[in-house]
Amino acid sequence: MKEHLLFVTGSLAEEGLRSVLQGMEPVDFTWEVRSLGVKVAALLNGDLIRRRLSGIGQANRVILPGRFRGDIGALKAHYGVPFQRGPEELMDLPEWFGRNGAAVDLSEYAIRIFAEVADAPDLGLDALTARARAFRADGADVIDLGCLPDTPFPLLDEAVRHLKGEGFLVSVDSLNPDELLKGGLAGADFLLSLTEETLWIADEVAATPVLLPNHPGDLDSLIRSYETLRQRGRDCLVDPVLDPIHFGFTESLVRYHELRRRLPDAPMMMGTGNLSELTEADTTGIHALLGGIMSELDICNLLTTQVSPHCRSAIREIDLSRRIMFRAREQGRVPKQLNGGLACLHERKPHPYTADAVRAASRQVKDANFRIQTTPDGIHVYNRDVFLTSVDPFALFPDLGVEQDGGHAFYLGVELARAEIAHQLGKRYTQDQPLRWGCTVTFPEEDLNRYSSPGTTKRRK
Repeated sequence: MKEHLLFVTGSLAEEGLRSVLQGMEPVDFTWEVRSLGVKVAALLNGDLIRRRLSGIGQANRVILPGRFRGDIGALKAHYGVPFQRGPEELMDLPEWFGRNGAAVDLSEYAIRIFAEVADAPDLGLDALTARARAFRADGADVIDLGCLPDTPFPLLDEAVRHLKGEGFLVSVDSLNPDELLKGGLAGADFLLSLTEETLWIADEVAATPVLLPNHPGDLDSLIRSYETLRQRGRDCLVDPVLDPIHFGFTESLVRYHELRRRLPDAPMMMGTGNLSELTEADTTGIHALLGGIMSELDICNLLTTQVSPHCRSAIREIDLSRRIMFRAREQGRVPKQLNGGLACLHERKPHPYTADAVRAASRQVKDANFRIQTTPDGIHVYNRDVFLTSVDPFALFPDLGVEQDGGHAFYLGVELARAEIAHQLGKRYTQDQPLRWGCTVTFPEEDLNRYSSPGTTKRRK
């Protein structure tokens, strides 16, 4: 039986919504549209929906306007079916539903994220816990305690036990055998990293070892270590180490490929910090590319850091990248048109409407309130009296007539600045909404489980 979807909207968007849905057919669901008596769909809130939506009929799922900012969980509890926000623009609805007529579900992924607290020895337990919680909220699965060379970590064993008591998976990251042993005895889940010379630590603790080569590029020693532990019945992860650009980067990628060829079933890890931290470039593209490489090579463990300010959203970026790559691989498609959260500066479809469509819409306006939209031609500002277009907000101001209205002038200044930035970069601009910067910037009203559509986020091996 097909899923039945109920689309809730306002009166101004009702006919447009029906037209878009009819244009999508055939689809693998049935649908109905219900207007709740407000003109602008974005004005809907949870209380109004509960008052005016007396029932949902046979609906299995309710799709709300994309700008709805109410409590979706409360609506689900009240009506007994999942509620979802659709896209912010009606014209994006076909893409939002994906190729097969179903909303793109990014709840599944294969890569486990190890998030390193790089300065762990310098933090107290409260600060460590706060950092761990923030990392987990961004998508981390394992909290990695990064030990520092020649720096004592007297709270190491206590930190491991404390974080374990708080429900975290914990790894200890050190090249000092004493620290690795101490962390393992305290109950760490993983130890980063052992070599052929320090395999004895694995005999002393239950933690899963992550193995490195004895020397940079020495795959033979890494494979010997792996085979030794497997013969002992121990699980482990192998990491041939990703090197920085101009210091062996390309050759290190070749090593990952060669290791997968020689050990087809071995669980592998890749540490991304040598590329993201040591390359002054926007990291979303870096993490998308590395996520694709890991997906192709079936590398299911990733270690990341957030030390440099330009890497401050690394965990969120990797979390989205792993979900996109998983879904693309499952569907046998390129990683495009699944989610735009990694395209933070330039969007694939920045302008949903043409200049002609905006001008046609302006002819329906009967009031003095200014509307602002962008198209490839520039920034358009219009009301019942004027229709202005320019790429420069300062060129628009003299014709707006707000010199004596400070509040109105301030509002228009903010909105026109947003519109100018969006037009310059090729981003989507929506009046009265902040510019969206993909997964690099989060907003308080966004769902914590932001990539489920619907369902429970889960890791697939």
